[in-house]
Amino acid sequence: MTLNDKVCVVTGGTSGIGLATVRLFAGEGARQVVLAKNRSECGALTQEAGSHGWPVTVVAGDVADPAAWEQVIDEIDRLGGVDVLVNNAGYGIQGTVLETDLHAWEALFATNVTGVFLGCRAVLPRMVAQGSGSVVNVASVAGQIGMARRAAYCATKSAVLGLTRAMAVDHAGAGVRVNAVAPGTTDSPYFAKIAADIADPVAYRSYLEGRQLLNRLAEPSEIAAAIAFLAGDTSSFATGSVVTVDGGMSVA
Repeated sequence: MTLNDKVCVVTGGTSGIGLATVRLFAGEGARQVVLAKNRSECGALTQEAGSHGWPVTVVAGDVADPAAWEQVIDEIDRLGGVDVLVNNAGYGIQGTVLETDLHAWEALFATNVTGVFLGCRAVLPRMVAQGSGSVVNVASVAGQIGMARRAAYCATKSAVLGLTRAMAVDHAGAGVRVNAVAPGTTDSPYFAKIAADIADPVAYRSYLEGRQLLNRLAEPSEIAAAIAFLAGDTSSFATGSVVTVDGGMSVA
């Protein structure tokens, strides 16, 4: 129960890996502030948390909007501080550099990279002041290897890994740990939405499963377990680390 009574901020916490993380943290007794963009999903999480008695506050907003982070800061100050920040919000697009227009590129970087930057800039001063804290950035195996027609996505997730390592160096002396999780393809609602637009979803899923040594996709709960490990005190000697949870994709 390393997260018991700790104040945790989770972005993109209303679906997929983020929702699995919120549920896991709730089971460990954490008090949470969740920032997510989809208002209907925010309402659903608020209802779920209320039905279980979880101390979860949901803020509807965009991680790339500084005003949304001001709301998050108001909530964590109300709770008396912050112990954990999980920068999970993100998405991907397909395409080579030649197939990716500037607007799509900038929008992806706004969420996947600027959102992480803004979250850390908002929360880190509180962690530094109290002399402790754990930041977990959700990157991707795509930030570690080259992937066909994922130029922009690979670039954003590589940036997240670089930012993770730099922050680990900058803030270790203040007692703040910064680590990252690099998931492989995960069986989430976001994946289901992408697969639904494919001409043959069954064949597409089979192809993606075959990229992993374990011949399946990850469950969101499996990625959440890695996030929880880095977030809590069990990983107290880890900073600047990247925990890859990709079913063996990066070594196949």
